[in-house]
Amino acid sequence: GGDAEGEARELERQAREGLKARLAKGPLSADEGAYWERLKTELDIINKMGFPGYFLIVSDFIKWAKAHDIPVGPGRGSGAGSLVAWALTITDLDPLRFGLLFERFLNPERVSMPDFDVDFCQDRRDEVIRYVQRKYGEDRVAQIITFGKLQARAVLRDVGRVLGMPFMQVDRLCKLVPNNPANPVTLAEALETEPRLREERDREEAVAALLEKALKLEGLYRHASTHAAGVVIGDRPLIELTPLYRDPRSDLPATQFNMKWVEPAGLVKFDFLGLKTLTVIDRAVAFANQGGGALDMDAVPLDDKASYEMLGEGAAVGVFQLESAGMRATLRAMKPDSLEDIIALVSLYRPGPMENIPTYIERKQGRQAPDYLHPSLESVLKETYGVIIYQEQVMQIAQILSGYSLGEADLLRRAMGKKKKEEMDKQRIRFVDGARARGVDPQKASSIFDLVQKFAGYGFNKSHAAAYAYIAYQTAYLKANHTAAFLAASMSLDKANTDKLAVFLKEAQRSGVKVRPPHINQSEADFSVNEAGEIVYALSAVKNVGEAAMALIAAERRANGPFKDLHDFAERVDLKAVGKRALENLARAGAFDGLARSRAGALAGADLLVRFSAQSAEDRNSDQGGLFDLATAPTLERPRLSSLDEWPPLDRLNEERSALGFYFSGHPLDDYERELKRLNVVTLVEARERAVDERILVQMAAVIRSIRMRRSRAGKPFAWVECSDATGDFEITVFSEVLSASRDLLEPGTLLLISATAEDRDGEIRFTCESVRRLDAAAAQTTSMLKISVTSPDALEGVRRRLAAVKPASRAEGGKVVIALQLPETGREVEIALAEPAAVTPAMRGALKAVQGVADVELV
Repeated sequence: GGDAEGEARELERQAREGLKARLAKGPLSADEGAYWERLKTELDIINKMGFPGYFLIVSDFIKWAKAHDIPVGPGRGSGAGSLVAWALTITDLDPLRFGLLFERFLNPERVSMPDFDVDFCQDRRDEVIRYVQRKYGEDRVAQIITFGKLQARAVLRDVGRVLGMPFMQVDRLCKLVPNNPANPVTLAEALETEPRLREERDREEAVAALLEKALKLEGLYRHASTHAAGVVIGDRPLIELTPLYRDPRSDLPATQFNMKWVEPAGLVKFDFLGLKTLTVIDRAVAFANQGGGALDMDAVPLDDKASYEMLGEGAAVGVFQLESAGMRATLRAMKPDSLEDIIALVSLYRPGPMENIPTYIERKQGRQAPDYLHPSLESVLKETYGVIIYQEQVMQIAQILSGYSLGEADLLRRAMGKKKKEEMDKQRIRFVDGARARGVDPQKASSIFDLVQKFAGYGFNKSHAAAYAYIAYQTAYLKANHTAAFLAASMSLDKANTDKLAVFLKEAQRSGVKVRPPHINQSEADFSVNEAGEIVYALSAVKNVGEAAMALIAAERRANGPFKDLHDFAERVDLKAVGKRALENLARAGAFDGLARSRAGALAGADLLVRFSAQSAEDRNSDQGGLFDLATAPTLERPRLSSLDEWPPLDRLNEERSALGFYFSGHPLDDYERELKRLNVVTLVEARERAVDERILVQMAAVIRSIRMRRSRAGKPFAWVECSDATGDFEITVFSEVLSASRDLLEPGTLLLISATAEDRDGEIRFTCESVRRLDAAAAQTTSMLKISVTSPDALEGVRRRLAAVKPASRAEGGKVVIALQLPETGREVEIALAEPAAVTPAMRGALKAVQGVADVELV
């Protein structure tokens, strides 16, 4: 809204200074003159279209964010194709280096508003918006309203909640509705196209009732909210341009015109997006540099061998845009060795263009010759081995082959995307005539037009792909070269998601990075990396503990040294603020290991500790007594805490899981490794790999997590059983015949040997139970003898109690037991063979190892 000529002069000044600074850093991908020529061309277009002010505003708040150490993305969308944006530090990718086109962003032949989408660190995005509010006036800045509709999945969730249906059941039904944000599927369409949804409806009356009500409510407005990223800035008070709405959850007003109508009302929209990955990168760099390092992500080389080797192995868990199972499989086949390969993969891995991935890989690996369509197009298609991937390539083909201006070529690209026959017929004539004038055979030109038209329908915006591939590469670089720092940062950002934490824990183990368990003398409130390069688990990632309370514990330890024991801990920390439930979960997770005799004892003593802590605080804060009374003041008596023995290993793991959300220090099946091999058991990962595109019978071992009983429409009971093995969690369906025969076995915490059918249904492996039996019973039949080595006769009573507690169901499920007793007086060993067989199982071995005085328990 300012002086147009002044804004144009200021934009040119800043752009020239910025480009000079960029070019000074080098190396350049083209002759320096090409940069200045392109800058002049872009500035002329920007000025003619009247957008210098827009560029200056975006550049201003990005420079402010960078000056205040707020991570900003390298750019996204078509704006990354602007050299002026690069010069102004709006984007960080050299458009000449990556062949990005300005006309894909602003087309003088089709005037529309520019639209820079800017990614910020999600934790500090609001600071940038507040800066804009202060700078341009609180009455001139607002968010944009959105109206939420009850779409298929949302209406199922809302109706299911009101009907009191289990969350997991409703969630399962929602996942049967195809998710296509670009073209949302209605509930009626989902019922028509998804047979499993119809099966669920026909089998269970509650599901039929849910769907009946949901169909009537679908499409209604549900709520008013604000756009996730959109902010408008006016050249005058906004009340002169639009009615405003005040969201009680926000300190910014919102326009009552939605996204479609704010620009016709005279407002300019800016997108401030929060990207979690930028926060991960920022934290990972901080971890990497905490020992005095000098890692600078802007200076990271783009040809790092370790990064590409890691990606080529498919080890992309946690890597931005590349971590899905399908992406990892494609990486293993592609073996990327340049950023251009990652840009291509990000663009190709979508419905439609995915069919070209095998061709790209074959040509990249030299097993198939590239086809450039015409010799003049080799410069455009060489980077992608002749496969047309990008919208920019479509534009350049039209420019080179048929003499289109890039502005015209952008209109051609849009027209091809819309596939209007009348417009396409006109464009074909223009394309072929232009090619003929350049000496290209008309028939060849027409066939190229057909091919380009096919690719244009799903060609990807290279500017956007390049920017996001650059972030993907940065995360891959961090993971390959600073693994502990990267994984700790990733865990920090996902600490509320126990499923993701379990994945990162497994990835750390695979990468050889040690993860220390939560401990009040080692852990911070958040995830951290210690001097040995180990990840230290966050106290606040334990379930049902408060972040502030955990920060209080860590701060006290840093200030006054490690806690000596539980009494010292209770005296120094206000446990009333921490809470009894939090203490109990810390005990279950092992956070008091070494301070208490056992985890069981620490758990049992939580209530006593909270009371003792309150008495200690009251004693310290008491105003009674004078200076001379201090010497004679009685010391507060410390309560006697429980001396319970440690839990058996299986109980210990289950308690740990209840506190952390997953098995941390091991898995209940770990002790069964020998028995599982003898029983030909396959893991979940192996079963899923074997069942792709076929139906197979597998033998699996699992611990039951939960069971949900249901009735079919025919009235027969069935169950969905949540299971876990050492490689992951899965669900298995148990139908009525098997359910009635084995209902007593299907209890949470039970270890089972499961015979199941694994079947690939639309890319998802489903498991159906054929039979089950107790794993201990099956394992016992694979073992013949147990040898228990004890160091003292005092241990014999504990051994006797443990053996007597679990009797084998039959002699076939039992084994011979030999006790080897060392006699320190003579230095000899006596072996005692027990008359009765015992349940020779890993669970029994674990229970016996926990007995004080037992040195070893081994299978013979």
